[in-house]
Amino acid sequence: MYNKIERKYLAHYIDEGFGAKQYVWLGDDLEEYSDELNADVEFETNILGEQNIRHSGYDTEGDVDPYYAEYGSLLFVNLSTIANRRIKGDACNTTKIDVLLREDMSTVWAYREDVTVIPSSVGGDTSGIQIPFGIYSRGNRVKGIFDVSTKTFTPINTVYALDGAVLIDNNTAFADHVIV
Repeated sequence: MYNKIERKYLAHYIDEGFGAKQYVWLGDDLEEYSDELNADVEFETNILGEQNIRHSGYDTEGDVDPYYAEYGSLLFVNLSTIANRRIKGDACNTTKIDVLLREDMSTVWAYREDVTVIPSSVGGDTSGIQIPFGIYSRGNRVKGIFDVSTKTFTPINTVYALDGAVLIDNNTAFADHVIV
């Protein structure tokens, strides 16, 4: 029998320096966060009654809502600058890292991806100033190892089992699906 993995072990980091590789763990005030994959799927039925499925990719996005402004936070500085100056384009680009952690905070897997960050509003209620934002994937998803203590990402081509044993070298096609 397998044990459920607690949600707290799926971590999402964003480069709050927008290119400086200064990663901050999202989640302090979030009750939930999901990457919505938004798969591009088409279904067709031919004249023989057979169903064909065409899957042409993903348009992944996630919403960080609420995000409370905090003095001293570089993410707050960058989000408020984007919102206040109505910045668009490349200045809204950064990277995020999705990490599955073990209980000892070591990495099971990690993926870094280029993203665009777009604030959706500025304001909030009496609980504090909020700048919720969307995270939109731009591609370039790279597999690697993330060190929680140093907040550094290292690309890899090796897959590890939960116990740390090397399962696969050179990243074979099915490697992403192996967790032992």
